[in-house]
Amino acid sequence: MLLLAAAFIVAFVLLLYMVSPLISPKPLKLPGAHVVVTGGSSGIGKCIAIECYKQGAFITLIARDEVSYSFTFLFQVVLCISVDVSKDYEQVENVLKQAQEKLGPVDMLVNCAGTSVTGKFEDIEVNCFERLMAVNYLGSIYPSRAVIATMKERRMGRIVFVSSQAGQLGLFGYTAYSPTKFALRGLAEALQMEVKPYNIYVTVAYPPDTDTPGFAEESKTKPLETKLISETSSVCQAEQVARVIVKDAIQGNFNSSVGSDGYMLSILTSGMSPVTSITEGLQQVVCMGIFRIVGLFYLGSFDSIVRRCMMQRERSESADKTE
Repeated sequence: MLLLAAAFIVAFVLLLYMVSPLISPKPLKLPGAHVVVTGGSSGIGKCIAIECYKQGAFITLIARDEVSYSFTFLFQVVLCISVDVSKDYEQVENVLKQAQEKLGPVDMLVNCAGTSVTGKFEDIEVNCFERLMAVNYLGSIYPSRAVIATMKERRMGRIVFVSSQAGQLGLFGYTAYSPTKFALRGLAEALQMEVKPYNIYVTVAYPPDTDTPGFAEESKTKPLETKLISETSSVCQAEQVARVIVKDAIQGNFNSSVGSDGYMLSILTSGMSPVTSITEGLQQVVCMGIFRIVGLFYLGSFDSIVRRCMMQRERSESADKTE
């Protein structure tokens, strides 16, 4: 049995070695590159823009804030444009054309615009489901659609979709949010297969809970169950998350995760997603079973939290009725 397993691993490594030239992209050089970041006025998007700027890129920030301006510092240009990337494709296309006329073709697009609503499924207004799908999904479709043709013509580019760990694992309270982030994974896998021959690489980032204004606002309305589940992992800093995402995008990695929990989830949910190195593929094969066991313990603890909250709520309601 051990010999069979060893033979399988050796065969797998040899297979990956043979195809490695096809799956290992050359790193993108950021100095002088044009990077577009949507949702770049705050949080992770803002930190990604700052990180790219530090590495020498020209930046276009796109946000809904009513501010449009540009400035130059040490020969680097930062262009800020106000537009809602989820409402009108033609408007998004025109804005990106203007940005490319000023700063050149887009070398890397980071789709970071997003929002969240938490609550029990039956308590969330129907229009919230529609709004989140528009912002979190279509808000990534429109900018990507606007730059893909030019990237294909140039035979180079990077497209980043900022999903969430809630886009890998459905959790209590995220019935409106999680599906929109799961959708980005399907989009990214299909798009990567289309654009890989053109030397364009797609990255899906799965940040954990991150200390941002959006997270603080979301925490105000979280159900108790969601809060308790969230407390099982730590809150990351936006700067740390941004550095990881930029690094993975530059390298052309399909998956981008932060921390040990993020690494485990990326292995568990790898499925048929592309790999960009022999090491990555081998880690998925070796660790999948072990991490599945760990994941089951996590799921069991989450179910236990939900049951305890339900029982506590029922006891409280029963006590209120008897008074």
